[in-house]
Amino acid sequence: MKYPDRLRATYEFKPVDHLPRRGFGFWEQTVERWIGEGLPDPYDEDEHFGFDIPDRVDIRILGWEYPEFVPSIPEEILEASGDYEIVRDHAGRTVKFFTGRRGGFMPTYLAHAVTCPADWDERIAPLLSPDTPQRREAIDRVIAELTTPSAAEKFISCWCIGGYMYLRALVGPEGICYMFVDNPKLVHRMMEGWFQLADAVTGTLQQHADFDELFLGEDICYNHGLLISPGMVREFIFPYYRRLLDNVRSRQRGGGLHFHVDTDGYLGEAIDLYMEIGMDAMSPFEIAAGNDVLEIAAKYPNLVMAGGIDKRILAAGPGAIDEYLTRVIPPMVRRGGYIPTCDHGVPPNVSYASYMHYRKRIMELDHQ
Repeated sequence: MKYPDRLRATYEFKPVDHLPRRGFGFWEQTVERWIGEGLPDPYDEDEHFGFDIPDRVDIRILGWEYPEFVPSIPEEILEASGDYEIVRDHAGRTVKFFTGRRGGFMPTYLAHAVTCPADWDERIAPLLSPDTPQRREAIDRVIAELTTPSAAEKFISCWCIGGYMYLRALVGPEGICYMFVDNPKLVHRMMEGWFQLADAVTGTLQQHADFDELFLGEDICYNHGLLISPGMVREFIFPYYRRLLDNVRSRQRGGGLHFHVDTDGYLGEAIDLYMEIGMDAMSPFEIAAGNDVLEIAAKYPNLVMAGGIDKRILAAGPGAIDEYLTRVIPPMVRRGGYIPTCDHGVPPNVSYASYMHYRKRIMELDHQ
């Protein structure tokens, strides 16, 4: 079974030869550790770890963790003093980092790009225009990929920054909560900008190919649930999602469209909420946040699930890995609609030997 067919069958709860085999990614420090423990350098990730050959097109020109500004905002070091640097980053935020490091820790955000209507109108909205020549160049590169002879058989996923992630990146997690109350008109203007860009880009691309899924990076949950109230989601985010989904679906010429939402944290309330507007796939089901893959699978039998392999278990060694996989994977194989991956990027406390043991065991269990 080819990977696109396997993935489409998984999304439709149809029989597969085995569950889709893919990863979620690795921390940079993890790969450095593994090379010291025997990982070849260089290595082919798919071949080495037994992942499916990824015959897919992932369209990534609509942002993910932060908006896709065009032209991009160049990083600028505003202040450097010993162990720390104050930086204006690519999302227009003022951020305090350890000197020379940009990952592997939580930085301190000192200011965000939008604090008032003038910030939005004069600085940020022009960077989200769908009509600039630089944006058209990015779109043309995707069109070239979509119109190759091999693309017709590939799984096509359009990735897009979700509304909450977008607002949080522009205003900050605390700032956006105040803005919902103090300046709701500005929030709606920013979300209209989100919609206009996403609708224009998807509309242009859909002239050349249907999408298999619209995949939103949302990150709207923490370990106790939603970061904002369901009422705020319905008021400020869902109207724009409905418009985009209606338009994308109306432009499909053939196959159906799956709506996939990615969020960290505890998903309990979020699942029901996003199902209101047609979500049928979700990831990554962080176990440390209280998600139970088997309970969620039983409660939502039509929800496609990706993730749910506890990264803490991978660090605990072969015995813990065997116990966890033996408990989770066979029932999920029988249920269907499941793509097993680590519930986030694999951290550096996971040894190379443990990860290879995980890959071997999961490929022994992921089929009937």
